[in-house]
Amino acid sequence: MIPALNKDWLRYGGLLALGAVLYTVCRLYPADLPFWLPWEFSWQEYLATALTFTWFVRGLKRLPKDQHPPLWRLVCFVVGVLSFWIVLQTRIDYYAQHMFFVHRWAHFVLHHAGAFLIALGMSGPVLWAGMPDFLKPLIASRPVQGTLSFLQHPVMAPFLFVGLLYFWLIPQIHTRVMLDVNLYELMNWTMAINGVMFWSLILDSRAKPPARLSHLMRALLILVIELPQMVLGAILSLTEHDIYPVYTICGRVLDMTALNDQHYGGLIIWLPGTLTSFAAMIVVLVTMRLNEEKAALEESKHEAA
Repeated sequence: MIPALNKDWLRYGGLLALGAVLYTVCRLYPADLPFWLPWEFSWQEYLATALTFTWFVRGLKRLPKDQHPPLWRLVCFVVGVLSFWIVLQTRIDYYAQHMFFVHRWAHFVLHHAGAFLIALGMSGPVLWAGMPDFLKPLIASRPVQGTLSFLQHPVMAPFLFVGLLYFWLIPQIHTRVMLDVNLYELMNWTMAINGVMFWSLILDSRAKPPARLSHLMRALLILVIELPQMVLGAILSLTEHDIYPVYTICGRVLDMTALNDQHYGGLIIWLPGTLTSFAAMIVVLVTMRLNEEKAALEESKHEAA
């Protein structure tokens, strides 16, 4: 019988071995690989995905059934994490580096759709249960929790959400980022992490307290982030000159003019972003109604007792 600790190390060793195989294959035969394998293998993105799923499965095994999130939430979480992998570690990433509108779709997944699903999955307790014990004091430490609290402050959260979207699309910065692999990865990481943190704040199914924000404040923050996104999308959709010549320099892989590419990218910021905010507002309203019904039921039980 293999001790549990040894099983864990074997599991992590297997993940590293699989990563080494993917790294070697992607390094030696990049043009011969199928669409669904990494174009440029990233150890950081691989380990983030692999460890997330490992801790997720381990946490489900450790937690009692009555402490599992509903199945639909688990599915949302898995689909959200997979969507991150798809846009960052498949051939889609190659197209995102050579087409502006594909790049915007990728960031829509990282900052909106995929992050939205991960937040809706509410699988934090599952990941915590599956996480190695030596990491838990670090996550629970005052500096880490203080940083998270600051980044999710009701003023800072929408500022970062909109600010990062605008910052990475400043033409001079965007050109530099698209030509530097390290800055490119930093951009993707910040968008993904910020998206998950913001939507986790908005889509929390609990009432305040213990949730950080009231339902009214969540609805207000959704409105706050919506207008700047619509303005940015409209500017990119309607401008009649090429703002991002870096895609012409790198070479577009699809037969499309620079203006059409830019206009489609602006529409992606404008329309799907608006729909995501609309979906978030519906979730907030439904959550508010359910929490009010729950509070009324508990109050009636208390009075009856």
